[in-house]
Amino acid sequence: MRSNQRTKFHACCGEHGHQVVSMTRTVTTIVFCLATLTILVGCGRVRYPQYYTLNLPAPPDPPPAENVHAAVAVREFRAPAYLRQGAIVYKPSPEQISFYAYHHWAINPCEFVTNSVIEQLRASGDFVRVKPYDGHSDTQYVLSGRLERLEEIDYAGGVKVEVAISAQMTDLATGLTVWTNTVSEVGDVNKRDVPAVVSEMNRTMELAIKKLLTPMPADVATGPAAAGRN
Repeated sequence: MRSNQRTKFHACCGEHGHQVVSMTRTVTTIVFCLATLTILVGCGRVRYPQYYTLNLPAPPDPPPAENVHAAVAVREFRAPAYLRQGAIVYKPSPEQISFYAYHHWAINPCEFVTNSVIEQLRASGDFVRVKPYDGHSDTQYVLSGRLERLEEIDYAGGVKVEVAISAQMTDLATGLTVWTNTVSEVGDVNKRDVPAVVSEMNRTMELAIKKLLTPMPADVATGPAAAGRN
Protein backbone atom coordinates (compact mmCIF):
# COMPACT_ATOMS: atom_id res chain seq x y z
CA MET A 1 0.00 0.00 0.00
CA ARG A 2 2.74 2.42 0.92
CA SER A 3 4.65 1.44 -2.19
CA ASN A 4 1.67 2.37 -4.41
CA GLN A 5 1.31 5.69 -2.64
CA ARG A 6 4.98 6.50 -3.20
CA THR A 7 4.65 5.62 -6.89
CA LYS A 8 1.63 7.88 -7.32
CA PHE A 9 3.40 10.68 -5.43
CA HIS A 10 6.48 10.50 -7.66
CA ALA A 11 4.34 10.40 -10.81
CA CYS A 12 2.42 13.45 -9.67
CA CYS A 13 5.58 15.33 -8.79
CA GLY A 14 7.18 14.41 -12.11
CA GLU A 15 4.21 15.69 -14.10
CA HIS A 16 4.09 18.87 -12.05
CA GLY A 17 7.82 19.37 -12.53
CA HIS A 18 7.52 19.12 -16.31
CA GLN A 19 4.74 21.71 -16.25
CA VAL A 20 6.86 24.07 -14.17
CA VAL A 21 9.85 23.70 -16.50
CA SER A 22 7.65 24.25 -19.56
CA MET A 23 6.07 27.36 -18.05
CA THR A 24 9.50 28.67 -17.07
CA ARG A 25 10.77 28.25 -20.62
CA THR A 26 7.69 29.99 -22.03
CA VAL A 27 8.04 32.93 -19.64
CA THR A 28 11.76 33.19 -20.43
CA THR A 29 11.03 33.22 -24.17
CA ILE A 30 8.40 35.94 -23.78
CA VAL A 31 10.70 38.07 -21.64
CA PHE A 32 13.51 37.68 -24.16
CA CYS A 33 11.26 38.68 -27.06
CA LEU A 34 9.94 41.72 -25.19
CA ALA A 35 13.46 42.78 -24.27
CA THR A 36 14.60 42.44 -27.88
CA LEU A 37 11.61 44.41 -29.14
CA THR A 38 12.27 47.15 -26.58
CA ILE A 39 15.89 47.41 -27.72
CA LEU A 40 14.90 47.61 -31.38
CA VAL A 41 12.26 50.26 -30.76
CA GLY A 42 14.41 52.28 -28.40
CA CYS A 43 17.72 52.14 -30.23
CA GLY A 44 16.73 51.67 -33.88
CA ARG A 45 14.85 54.31 -35.88
CA VAL A 46 13.22 53.67 -39.22
CA ARG A 47 14.46 56.08 -41.90
CA TYR A 48 12.42 56.97 -44.93
CA PRO A 49 13.88 58.34 -48.19
CA GLN A 50 13.71 62.06 -48.85
CA TYR A 51 12.82 63.16 -52.39
CA TYR A 52 14.00 66.28 -54.21
CA THR A 53 13.45 68.03 -57.52
CA LEU A 54 15.02 70.97 -59.28
CA ASN A 55 12.78 73.99 -59.63
CA LEU A 56 13.84 76.39 -62.35
CA PRO A 57 11.67 79.48 -62.83
CA ALA A 58 9.50 79.25 -65.95
CA PRO A 59 10.75 81.72 -68.58
CA PRO A 60 8.29 83.95 -70.46
CA ASP A 61 6.85 82.49 -73.66
CA PRO A 62 6.78 85.34 -76.18
CA PRO A 63 5.64 84.88 -79.80
CA PRO A 64 8.45 84.15 -82.28
CA ALA A 65 10.00 86.97 -84.27
CA GLU A 66 8.47 87.81 -87.66
CA ASN A 67 11.40 86.39 -89.62
CA VAL A 68 11.38 83.03 -87.78
CA HIS A 69 10.21 80.08 -89.87
CA ALA A 70 11.74 76.89 -88.47
CA ALA A 71 10.39 74.42 -85.92
CA VAL A 72 12.44 72.13 -83.68
CA ALA A 73 11.71 68.90 -81.81
CA VAL A 74 13.71 68.04 -78.68
CA ARG A 75 14.63 64.44 -77.94
CA GLU A 76 14.75 63.33 -74.32
CA PHE A 77 18.25 63.96 -73.03
CA ARG A 78 20.44 60.97 -72.27
CA ALA A 79 22.74 60.51 -69.26
CA PRO A 80 25.28 58.04 -67.87
CA ALA A 81 23.67 55.04 -66.18
CA TYR A 82 24.72 56.13 -62.68
CA LEU A 83 22.78 59.40 -63.03
CA ARG A 84 19.62 57.48 -63.92
CA GLN A 85 19.49 55.31 -60.78
CA GLY A 86 17.44 57.82 -58.79
CA ALA A 87 19.79 58.51 -55.89
CA ILE A 88 21.62 61.84 -55.60
CA VAL A 89 25.27 61.36 -56.52
CA TYR A 90 28.34 62.56 -54.65
CA LYS A 91 32.01 62.03 -55.45
CA PRO A 92 34.47 61.64 -52.55
CA SER A 93 37.32 61.60 -55.09
CA PRO A 94 37.70 62.04 -58.86
CA GLU A 95 37.68 58.25 -59.31
CA GLN A 96 34.87 57.33 -56.87
CA ILE A 97 31.11 57.61 -57.41
CA SER A 98 28.82 57.23 -54.39
CA PHE A 99 25.09 57.51 -53.80
CA TYR A 100 23.03 58.91 -50.93
CA ALA A 101 20.99 56.03 -49.48
CA TYR A 102 18.10 58.21 -48.28
CA HIS A 103 18.15 61.15 -50.71
CA HIS A 104 16.62 60.60 -54.15
CA TRP A 105 15.36 62.55 -57.13
CA ALA A 106 11.58 62.69 -57.41
CA ILE A 107 11.86 63.07 -61.20
CA ASN A 108 14.31 61.62 -63.68
CA PRO A 109 17.00 64.32 -64.19
CA CYS A 110 16.96 63.61 -67.95
CA GLU A 111 13.25 64.39 -68.10
CA PHE A 112 13.78 67.55 -66.09
CA VAL A 113 16.57 68.82 -68.35
CA THR A 114 14.55 68.02 -71.48
CA ASN A 115 11.53 69.97 -70.26
CA SER A 116 13.70 72.91 -69.19
CA VAL A 117 15.43 73.06 -72.58
CA ILE A 118 12.04 73.06 -74.35
CA GLU A 119 10.84 75.94 -72.16
CA GLN A 120 14.02 77.94 -72.80
CA LEU A 121 13.82 77.42 -76.56
CA ARG A 122 10.18 78.52 -76.59
CA ALA A 123 11.06 81.61 -74.57
CA SER A 124 13.93 82.50 -76.91
CA GLY A 125 11.59 83.27 -79.82
CA ASP A 126 14.12 81.62 -82.17
CA PHE A 127 11.62 79.04 -83.44
CA VAL A 128 8.04 79.17 -84.62
CA ARG A 129 7.34 75.93 -82.76
CA VAL A 130 9.19 73.86 -80.14
CA LYS A 131 7.89 70.46 -79.09
CA PRO A 132 9.06 67.14 -77.59
CA TYR A 133 10.32 64.73 -80.24
CA ASP A 134 7.65 62.16 -81.19
CA GLY A 135 9.23 60.52 -84.23
CA HIS A 136 7.31 62.61 -86.77
CA SER A 137 9.14 64.66 -89.39
CA ASP A 138 7.00 67.79 -89.12
CA THR A 139 9.89 69.97 -87.90
CA GLN A 140 13.02 71.22 -89.64
CA TYR A 141 15.39 70.37 -86.79
CA VAL A 142 15.87 67.85 -84.02
CA LEU A 143 17.85 68.74 -80.90
CA SER A 144 19.55 65.90 -79.03
CA GLY A 145 21.49 66.24 -75.79
CA ARG A 146 23.18 64.55 -72.91
CA LEU A 147 23.33 65.35 -69.21
CA GLU A 148 27.00 64.60 -68.58
CA ARG A 149 27.22 65.44 -64.87
CA LEU A 150 24.91 66.29 -61.99
CA GLU A 151 26.76 65.57 -58.78
CA GLU A 152 28.14 66.80 -55.49
CA ILE A 153 31.93 67.19 -55.38
CA ASP A 154 33.57 66.51 -52.00
CA TYR A 155 37.24 66.83 -52.87
CA ALA A 156 39.64 69.65 -53.76
CA GLY A 157 38.50 71.71 -50.77
CA GLY A 158 34.95 72.44 -49.67
CA VAL A 159 31.70 71.08 -51.07
CA LYS A 160 30.78 71.92 -54.66
CA VAL A 161 28.33 70.79 -57.32
CA GLU A 162 29.03 70.22 -60.99
CA VAL A 163 26.56 70.32 -63.87
CA ALA A 164 27.68 69.49 -67.41
CA ILE A 165 25.42 69.35 -70.48
CA SER A 166 26.04 68.88 -74.20
CA ALA A 167 23.64 69.22 -77.14
CA GLN A 168 23.51 69.28 -80.91
CA MET A 169 20.94 70.20 -83.54
CA THR A 170 20.44 68.23 -86.74
CA ASP A 171 18.82 69.37 -89.98
CA LEU A 172 16.33 66.61 -90.83
CA ALA A 173 16.45 67.34 -94.57
CA THR A 174 20.21 66.98 -94.91
CA GLY A 175 21.19 64.98 -91.81
CA LEU A 176 23.87 67.57 -91.09
CA THR A 177 24.67 68.95 -87.64
CA VAL A 178 23.97 72.70 -87.80
CA TRP A 179 24.77 73.57 -84.18
CA THR A 180 26.52 72.01 -81.20
CA ASN A 181 27.54 73.21 -77.75
CA THR A 182 28.88 71.89 -74.43
CA VAL A 183 28.91 73.64 -71.05
CA SER A 184 30.18 72.76 -67.61
CA GLU A 185 29.37 74.80 -64.50
CA VAL A 186 30.65 74.41 -60.93
CA GLY A 187 28.96 75.99 -57.91
CA ASP A 188 30.00 76.31 -54.26
CA VAL A 189 27.79 74.90 -51.50
CA ASN A 190 27.74 77.13 -48.41
CA LYS A 191 26.19 74.55 -46.07
CA ARG A 192 27.03 70.90 -45.57
CA ASP A 193 23.65 69.25 -46.04
CA VAL A 194 21.71 67.73 -48.92
CA PRO A 195 19.03 70.47 -49.24
CA ALA A 196 21.82 73.03 -49.66
CA VAL A 197 23.46 70.81 -52.29
CA VAL A 198 20.19 70.50 -54.24
CA SER A 199 19.62 74.26 -54.01
CA GLU A 200 23.03 74.92 -55.54
CA MET A 201 22.41 72.27 -58.20
CA ASN A 202 19.23 74.16 -59.07
CA ARG A 203 21.09 77.46 -59.48
CA THR A 204 23.94 75.88 -61.42
CA MET A 205 21.58 73.92 -63.68
CA GLU A 206 19.68 77.09 -64.60
CA LEU A 207 22.92 78.83 -65.51
CA ALA A 208 24.19 75.83 -67.51
CA ILE A 209 21.01 75.53 -69.61
CA LYS A 210 20.99 79.25 -70.42
CA LYS A 211 24.64 79.11 -71.50
CA LEU A 212 24.04 75.93 -73.49
CA LEU A 213 21.35 77.55 -75.66
CA THR A 214 22.90 81.02 -76.00
CA PRO A 215 23.59 82.11 -78.59
CA MET A 216 21.63 80.09 -81.12
CA PRO A 217 22.94 80.74 -84.65
CA ALA A 218 20.62 83.15 -86.45
CA ASP A 219 20.61 81.19 -89.72
CA VAL A 220 19.21 78.10 -87.99
CA ALA A 221 15.78 79.69 -87.79
CA THR A 222 15.98 82.39 -90.48
CA GLY A 223 18.34 80.94 -93.10
CA PRO A 224 17.28 80.32 -96.70
CA ALA A 225 16.95 76.54 -96.19
CA ALA A 226 14.59 77.00 -93.25
CA ALA A 227 12.56 79.70 -94.98
CA GLY A 228 12.34 77.79 -98.26
CA ARG A 229 10.64 74.79 -96.66
CA ASN A 230 7.75 76.83 -95.23
